[in-house]
Amino acid sequence: MYNLFPRLRGALWLGYFFMLAPLIYVIVYSFNDSRFVSVWSGFSLKWYHHLWNNKVLMKATGISLQVAFLSASIAVLLGTIAAVTYTRFPQMRGRRFFSFISIAPMVLPEVVLGMAFLMAYLVLQDWVGLPRNRGMLTIIIAHATIGMAYAFIMIRNRLKNFDSAVIEAAMDLGATPLSIFFKITIPIIAPTLISAWLLVFILSFDDLVVASFVSGAEVTTLPMAIFSSIKFGLTPEINALATVMIVILSVGLLLISRKLTQKDESGIILQPSAE
Repeated sequence: MYNLFPRLRGALWLGYFFMLAPLIYVIVYSFNDSRFVSVWSGFSLKWYHHLWNNKVLMKATGISLQVAFLSASIAVLLGTIAAVTYTRFPQMRGRRFFSFISIAPMVLPEVVLGMAFLMAYLVLQDWVGLPRNRGMLTIIIAHATIGMAYAFIMIRNRLKNFDSAVIEAAMDLGATPLSIFFKITIPIIAPTLISAWLLVFILSFDDLVVASFVSGAEVTTLPMAIFSSIKFGLTPEINALATVMIVILSVGLLLISRKLTQKDESGIILQPSAE
């Protein structure tokens, strides 16, 4: 067994290498002076300057950030409502069907989801005239619907470990259901809400397939813009954009992780009762 440990550690480092090597390659070649992404010709920051002046990529980045932010917020809101309803009413009729419908977008292929949303929009446009044009709103609706499944699963699992005695004690002291929800439930599940929001945000920001189906000609997300640029050849400008995103996401996740860790260490973690 002791002889096996070095091999496992070596396999672990090998896995880390294959996971991080592409990111390191992207970061290094974002400072390449050559316009070719695989030929190093010297250190330069010119591609960051080109990126800043690229109106197409900057506009696509802004659209993706707006879509991801709104989609994540809507998904977490609806996922929280669905998870609270699911856990607070165990005798609710159609509970299994409700659970299946809530997680269906998470297990279906993206191509199927994209086609389904597109057909739904076309039918609604014929029946009620809405949406008039496919654009940012249609992408947000699709991403929020898909993201709600992930948020529902995460929040539901957290609420399952929630000690119901806390709510019963609050009700005995005269607290209303609304005050219990905002003053007890929300603070306890706040780390899960943040984690769910970040997950949906990243999924929405990274989506290409569904957005390609439900977007119009006037709206292009960042993944769509990058995918379209492949036809004309990639430049280190894309590497520069990826490097900026990696740095921002890494710093943001580090700060949030530290904040949640400090909160867990200083706060009271409630566990289910033994009864």
